Amino acid sequence: MAHILHIDSSPRGDRSHSRTLAQEFITAWKTAHPEDTFSYRDLGHAPVPHVDEAWIAAAFTPPDARTPELDAAIKTSDALIDEFLAADRYVFSVPMYNLNIPSTFKAYIDQIVRAGRTFGVTSEGYKGLVEGRKLLIITARGGMFRPGTPAASYDFQEPYLRGIFGFMGVTDVTFIHADGLNLGDAFRTQSLADAQKALQVAATSW
Repeated sequence: MAHILHIDSSPRGDRSHSRTLAQEFITAWKTAHPEDTFSYRDLGHAPVPHVDEAWIAAAFTPPDARTPELDAAIKTSDALIDEFLAADRYVFSVPMYNLNIPSTFKAYIDQIVRAGRTFGVTSEGYKGLVEGRKLLIITARGGMFRPGTPAASYDFQEPYLRGIFGFMGVTDVTFIHADGLNLGDAFRTQSLADAQKALQVAATSW
């Protein structure tokens, strides 16, 4: 039995392709794995705070030396990290914004990337502390950014997400892209169908 953390990050509701695809996957996964449990977070509609000066002071102060104000400043980060570490698998839906990720998802990442909690610093360098997990990222993109396409070098979304979660130790990462969604009705329909098919396969094999 696995515990899955499902996160949506689009500010859109029913019009969000990434949300819709993620929900279809979760529904199929629950059918195939009825014993699994889930947590859900909606960053698009309930964003977490950005890191500020008090957060930084708290993160670099030993817990037993923090003032009540510093404890309060780091409280959200602690809760998000506890939730993140409690999961065995992650399903994140992330639209592409300006060649990368929405600021809501970046704020979440900044809250969970913390020394001593999700990564460590050793004499040999950085070490991810979140190991043995699997991550599925479902994206929605207006253009085409896959390897071999003219705009491939502008994809800062997949490399960043692979890099930052790998930095924390999550290296088993699968991407399913619904891309070219702004390239006309026929292209959008086919791209969504391809993504749905890949997610149906993933629901039994991931």
